[in-house]
Amino acid sequence: MGFFYFSSKDAQFALRLFLEGKSSYGIMALMSIIVAVDIGGTHLRAAAYNHNQFQPIAYKRVETKASEPNAFSRLIKVIEDIWPQNEKVDAIGVSTPGPVDPHTGIVMVTPNIKEWRDFPLTAKLTEHFGIPAWVDNDANLAGLAEWKFGAGRGHHNVLYLTVSTGVGGGVIIEDRLLQGYHGLAAELGHSTIQVDGPLCGCGKRGHLESFSSGTGIERFVAEQLNAGRESVLHPTKKNSAYMISEAAKQGDALAIEAYSIAGKYLGIGVANFLHAFDPSIVIFGGGVSQSGPLLFDSFEVSLKEQVIHPRYLDGLVITKAELGDDSGLLGARALAELKLQK
Repeated sequence: MGFFYFSSKDAQFALRLFLEGKSSYGIMALMSIIVAVDIGGTHLRAAAYNHNQFQPIAYKRVETKASEPNAFSRLIKVIEDIWPQNEKVDAIGVSTPGPVDPHTGIVMVTPNIKEWRDFPLTAKLTEHFGIPAWVDNDANLAGLAEWKFGAGRGHHNVLYLTVSTGVGGGVIIEDRLLQGYHGLAAELGHSTIQVDGPLCGCGKRGHLESFSSGTGIERFVAEQLNAGRESVLHPTKKNSAYMISEAAKQGDALAIEAYSIAGKYLGIGVANFLHAFDPSIVIFGGGVSQSGPLLFDSFEVSLKEQVIHPRYLDGLVITKAELGDDSGLLGARALAELKLQK
């Protein structure tokens, strides 16, 4: 009988699968492969995973530009570069930003690949490689990854929010990813918090993203500086959300206020999501969520004020995401694995 090598993390992962009853593939699963793809804003990544190992057996990352032509050909090349030789690949999972129809595999639009409009991505991948392929929105799949591999392990109802340049979300209900009739569910950042509020990047007003994202924080500071507010922040240059957080840590009143307002509206949004989904855990990812008490002190106060009953908060876990940049790949992997189990 041959021997298989596992890193310590792989051994822990295989043991956890067994203990959770999720190792349903049997010993032959050790030779069964998933290819995962993460189409990021500035990069394209692909990895090959053995079902019962956490670490990829092959990985490649390339830089991308929205203006570059032949995006699908470049995607094929990256996948082929990590394709395992002499081993069976079961499926391909893809994580991509922008509106996606996961039921048909059509990418409706994605900001980092201009030529893709109503692009039948999974059909083309299946035609080329001869195996099933599935795709979903990157925020949805980050939530799926955190549920299966990260901070949400052991929970059956999970709310994931990424608070970064924008606000995105993913929802797990009774161990199933919420996708919706059109595949467009969980656009949580575009929940309306204030009807006449500031303009969101989508063109509508008053969305959660327009208040609590890095872009929303930057907008508030710019408006206040233009109105003559005093601050250590530069009145005529762009101040990033990170720069604003650093100014807040130094005691700048405007910067502190910007994060306090973002946290307040984030609490309102999450209270709405608790009412809708009643999760046992809320997981925060994204750069803005790393700002700690600057954001979450006012968030906590707002959340407690807005929930219609304290029962929603009983036993609720609020925590940080664990997977970082790997969430896209691991979410794409999880999507393919779950689809294969059906």
